[in-house]
Amino acid sequence: MALSLEKILESKDASLALLQVLAENSFDSILVTDASSAGKIIYANKAFKKLTGHDPADVLGQTPRILQGPGTDKKVIGRLSSALRAGGRFEGKAINYKKDGTPFIMYWRVLPITVRKKITAWVAIQREGSVI
Repeated sequence: MALSLEKILESKDASLALLQVLAENSFDSILVTDASSAGKIIYANKAFKKLTGHDPADVLGQTPRILQGPGTDKKVIGRLSSALRAGGRFEGKAINYKKDGTPFIMYWRVLPITVRKKITAWVAIQREGSVI
């Protein structure tokens, strides 16, 4: 008889192990920020470095604004800010910038991590796109 995923993940250790495997092996960049108004980065996976050129260890404590630049659409950032203030989710695309200054189109989703009806952090799943 096969165990269900839910049964396997009843243990906190198993849940954390699964989360770690998923995040570290994702093809998509994953960025987690705290839920404070500062929105500081508390986690970035290996795919974040491949996407942006920023080493995950170097961005901890900074904000995702490090990816923005002159071509970043302020209206999109405004929609993101409104969604975060409302405790909702966001999906969008904008021009962002790699560590070396190269612009790229980033598609991303931002979702709240909610524990006991309180948002404790935000997770952003990001990927590079191209102009079609």
